Amino acid sequence: MRSLCLTAAALSIMILAAGCGDHSVVTAKNEKTEITLSWWGNDGRNEYTLAAVEEFEKLHPDIKVTCSYSEWSGFEARTRIRMISDTESDVMQINFGWLDEYSPDGTGYYDINKLSEYIDLSAFDENMLEYGMVSGSLNAIPIAMNTQTVYINKTVYNKYGLDIPQTWEDIFAAAKVMSPDGVFPMSGTEKSIWIYSIAYAEQQLGKPFLKEDSSLNFTTEDIAVMIDFYCRLVNEKVLPQAEFYERLNINDGTYAGVVAWISDAESYCGTAIENGFEYVVADYTAFSPAESGSGWYAKPATMYAVSKNTQHPKESAMLLDFLLNSKEMAVLQGTEKGIPLSSSAKKHLEEEGMLSGMQYEASLVMEGNDLIGQLDPYIETTSVIDKFIETSNLVLYDKATLDDAAARLREYIISE
Repeated sequence: MRSLCLTAAALSIMILAAGCGDHSVVTAKNEKTEITLSWWGNDGRNEYTLAAVEEFEKLHPDIKVTCSYSEWSGFEARTRIRMISDTESDVMQINFGWLDEYSPDGTGYYDINKLSEYIDLSAFDENMLEYGMVSGSLNAIPIAMNTQTVYINKTVYNKYGLDIPQTWEDIFAAAKVMSPDGVFPMSGTEKSIWIYSIAYAEQQLGKPFLKEDSSLNFTTEDIAVMIDFYCRLVNEKVLPQAEFYERLNINDGTYAGVVAWISDAESYCGTAIENGFEYVVADYTAFSPAESGSGWYAKPATMYAVSKNTQHPKESAMLLDFLLNSKEMAVLQGTEKGIPLSSSAKKHLEEEGMLSGMQYEASLVMEGNDLIGQLDPYIETTSVIDKFIETSNLVLYDKATLDDAAARLREYIISE
């Protein structure tokens, strides 16, 4: 032990001597704390997130952030493997539905409340933080809110002398005028049209699709209303079959409307706008304007969580706070993920005059509607959506009666 102390002392004298001689200082190499960050997104999201990480590292030179990212395709499958094997990133972008899947008892992610010394949770409304609470543990923080929204190509509707649709019958009436030219007044992915059909059925039936415990609240006859509605949309050429939806058809006006998430507004409608079309955010389709929003649901667009296995909770929390509340991240991200829920981030965007565009307009429509409910993650279950399309196609192709198809779908949902 004495020889080690002498060695350390000798090293100190050498360093001091070097500093006094040629004014160059010899220092031991600082060890950096390395943490990991993962997310999914397009090239634009990747670029601004990487730029933000660089800014964070400049502010905290003792922290190194290693990034893992890709497009959505395949990301969820890889995340599943990493969560099961406890190799997930320290800080990660997650889906709202993953809380139920990976943390049903609240222990699947780190309790962010324990990191409040490093994260300004006061920037978030308590009601919004509730979306990330599981069994008393703050598992995740929502970045922005999201809901399926109706976007209308006003230029095309004006061409046919039509007003922006508000009711279900408005879109059927539009199809009668547009379809001879091969134009669809509405469109959407399988998930979007599934949720669209739920909204229609809930309004017509006057009851929710699911009970509070997430169990099915619809009878076979109720489900038949959904299938029949979807088949009518297809048969009357309101929209193409959901599995044949082609996003590029929005760009040239072949699709004069689209149902999509707020967070996808720019990516879905941006090119069409660049091509000279005027797009507007419509009210949520209903039987009457007074019912607009009924049967529609909102959820966190995306969320950030911290790994329960992190070896560096402090540094992870510092990065999380930067991603949610800093001016650097707010300005780089803009409204790409929706209007931020963080009051700090929102203030930065206001100061920079960045609260504008389709996503901002869609967010205002959502925030101004008191009838929108909270989305149950079960509604986004891929296998159920696939089964809805499958059973609907049986009716479309005369392979089953409406009642038989509805019974099959209900039996499948109950067995899930």
